[in-house]
Amino acid sequence: MKLKKIFITGGAGFIGSYTCEQLLKIKDIKQITIFDNFTRGSKKNLKNVINDKRVKIVNKANILNLKKLTLSMKNHDVVIHLAALWLLHCEKFPNQAFNVNVRGTMNVLEAMNINNVKKIVYASSASVYGDAEFVPMTENHPFNNKNFYGSTKIASESLIKSYCEKRSIKYTILRYMNVYGERQDTKGAYIAVIVKWLNNIKSKKDLEINGTGKECFDFIHVSDCARANVKAVTNFNCNGEFNVGTGVGTSLEKLAKSLIKITNSLNLKIKKKKILTTSNLVTKRIGCTKKAKKILKFESKIDLNFGLKYFTKYFFTNN
Repeated sequence: MKLKKIFITGGAGFIGSYTCEQLLKIKDIKQITIFDNFTRGSKKNLKNVINDKRVKIVNKANILNLKKLTLSMKNHDVVIHLAALWLLHCEKFPNQAFNVNVRGTMNVLEAMNINNVKKIVYASSASVYGDAEFVPMTENHPFNNKNFYGSTKIASESLIKSYCEKRSIKYTILRYMNVYGERQDTKGAYIAVIVKWLNNIKSKKDLEINGTGKECFDFIHVSDCARANVKAVTNFNCNGEFNVGTGVGTSLEKLAKSLIKITNSLNLKIKKKKILTTSNLVTKRIGCTKKAKKILKFESKIDLNFGLKYFTKYFFTNN
């Protein structure tokens, strides 16, 4: 197994930056190439790695530029493909989402094939499952997705499997559950529920839940996701799809109460907002962790309460 030069699309992003940090702990790795257009990623995210001589950043990187992608990927051993438009952005701009999330993935595969790169780790999402028919959801759970973001992930998964099988390229597809943690986007238009609630707490506003509050999800800390990426890289010959989660479900109401308690904001209330339509509403999504534990040797380490305390401290220090 060759594991000397790693190419990461979206390497300056939320999950990508943590992945770079953890990869640099592996002594055999000689270079990490970060291919990121810095739309959501930032140099600030890379402050712990940017001065490492093994880290190379490609300027003006764009996965839609096949020529630059191919030239930049030359002589690499593994690709970690994280670059993508996020859920609500995909809903608003479906054509752009298709180009980046699907065409971009195809470009990554083409560049790999030209450069004879023999392993891809792909960041997929639990969005492919849609609402759970059973929990915990195994990797064989039906694709019940009803949003465009999930559709692009399903399409890319299928592309990767068919393309790689034909060309003897190894692939590991990671389906992240609900990821949270330090460096998560706090100022963009498409921020996650934990960040929205922390913003409310900072402004001394009540916390609002869109739904009954019983909606239940699997929240996993970003550093655990990064460890899963590293496990997928080092398990070079491991083909297949794997859930990346804790296997523990937490209701939105319980999550909100935890944040109120952690921040000692006991005067704030939790308000529930009735949803007029439930056609695309996901009410339960908890991942089965057995396959990842058995084959990838991955298991989450960070307890949600501990992770929320750490994230909350980081949030109020940096915002």
